[in-house]
Amino acid sequence: MNKIVENQIANYVSDKKIKTRKILSNSFNMICEKILLKNNEAFVVKYYQNKKEEFNSIISEKNSLSYLANITSLVPKIKFNSNELLIIDYIENNNIKDKNYQIILAEEILKIHQNTHEKYGFKFDSQIGALKQKNEFTDNWDIFFRDKRLNSIFELINNDNPMASHINQRIEKLLKNIHNLIPNNPIPRLLHGDLWAGNILYNNGKLVGLIDPGIFFGHNELEIAYLTWFNFVNEEFIKVYSNIIPIEREYFEYEPIYQLYYCLLNVHLWDRTYIRDVEKLLNKIKI
Repeated sequence: MNKIVENQIANYVSDKKIKTRKILSNSFNMICEKILLKNNEAFVVKYYQNKKEEFNSIISEKNSLSYLANITSLVPKIKFNSNELLIIDYIENNNIKDKNYQIILAEEILKIHQNTHEKYGFKFDSQIGALKQKNEFTDNWDIFFRDKRLNSIFELINNDNPMASHINQRIEKLLKNIHNLIPNNPIPRLLHGDLWAGNILYNNGKLVGLIDPGIFFGHNELEIAYLTWFNFVNEEFIKVYSNIIPIEREYFEYEPIYQLYYCLLNVHLWDRTYIRDVEKLLNKIKI
């Protein structure tokens, strides 16, 4: 930890005594640490291990949290922020869900998705796994998704460690035909941006947190596809959700295209074994 970050933490703690410090994650060049004070106050600090890029995901997350705080009480409250450090509430969680968790989750996500815009994107770039997500406003969803999401991560993989040529050729074909395969102009709805099981917190049966947002206005079914990819939500969730925001009849035809975006993110950010899932999704797309 650099001295600037250490001094900012010390100034925030002031005369309170630190009881324990525990690293929750160390990934994407970002440290996420839980600090527990002797008075049992707990908070999370996030800072770069070694900042190399111009894009600052600390600022991006702070902006996303500030925006979402006006919509849902489930995002962590900001306690302190600077260019180097973000301090937020620690949300106690044990992943114990009650029998109605699918209904409650659908209701909370609907609070976010019911916020709309006239264009796709956002007024600032957001992050996913500390990776910059370009959000320049765009009129057409298929163009936004192709250029600023699917092709963006595809190019990063190709620049870093390309997948097999037969996979790349299929993805290139998909990119060329994307306007025929996904909706062009669905209502631009506010998305959390990284809504997977690890960012949805439960404690003793209650839904208590939606963490690590990277917001933008996009097609809400992109976020639904992420939730369905590993069967985190079921038919009960879909029923409650679609009673308020109907899901398109053709959704299941293009669902694997949306899931491919998240799968490619996992290939680049986490584990190359996800390439097997890339092929499975391409087979579903039949391309």
